[in-house]
Formats: sequence, C-alpha cells, structure tokens
Amino acid sequence: MAETVRFKYVFPDDYNPVYINGAYGGFGPRGELTINFYLERQPVPKEECRTINDDGSVGEQVKIEPDDLTHLVVRYVNTGVIMSQETARLIYAWLGEHLAKMGSTEVNDGR
Repeated sequence: MAETVRFKYVFPDDYNPVYINGAYGGFGPRGELTINFYLERQPVPKEECRTINDDGSVGEQVKIEPDDLTHLVVRYVNTGVIMSQETARLIYAWLGEHLAKMGSTEVNDGR
C-alpha cells in the first residue's frame, strides 16, 4: 500500500473570499513574484451638491467632487500575494488544469 498524507485546512474566523477582476504585479529583487489583486469599477464621487425641488425632492446635480469622473477607473486593491517562482509554476499548472476542466464537461471537484 502506498504511503499517504492528510492535509488539514484551517480557516480564520474572519475568512471571507473576495471577488477580483484583475491583477497587477511582477518579480521583485529576490526573484519572488508579487501579485496584487484588484476590483476594477466606476468611480464614486467624494461629494456632490444637488438642488432641492419645490416639493422637497432632490433635484439636479450642481457640483461634483472631483469635477471629472469620466476618465477615471478605480482599481480597489484588496489583497496581494508574494510567492517563489516554483510556487508560481505550480499555481500556473493548477490554473491550467482547472481552466481545461471549465472548457470540458468534467465536474469541478475542488482540487
């Protein structure tokens, strides 16, 4: 019979996966890969000023701070990881394996 090993996964009480839609990073001076994960979204103004209509409802926007949000995209960086090149290669292979499964009819079993 082949030897086996069991892995026990421990999660902190505040474990909370987050959605990302992008990453930014590269190799540092020690050859480790840094990946910062972000959520890209439209900006929200810091402040705005609107008129009050005669009936008490909120009316037209008079001023917004900052004054031009049309050429701005927010990249909210929530977390990042630093890993060795070997770990990056292993994760690369793991991702490739799971992406191949996504393109086929195989069931995702979490491995």
